[in-house]
Amino acid sequence: MARTKPSKQLSQAEIECFLVAAEALHKSIVRPLISPSSDHFRALQRTHEALLKTVKDITGDDAPFIQWNGTGPARPPS
Repeated sequence: MARTKPSKQLSQAEIECFLVAAEALHKSIVRPLISPSSDHFRALQRTHEALLKTVKDITGDDAPFIQWNGTGPARPPS
């Protein structure tokens, strides 16, 4: 049986699937209203920072689902 060489990067379809999952994770991280002084808040904040860095590392761009400074969604709602 022939072995296939692993790809060095995700395909466009895999990136799109990753972005959908990343957006869902982003929403689950930012939705809870908890005290900024709590351990859970700080843990979620670290997780969110890692998520955003990973999106940028994979796509080369900032996360398309992030709202900056109350300016609204990065893309219009469907």
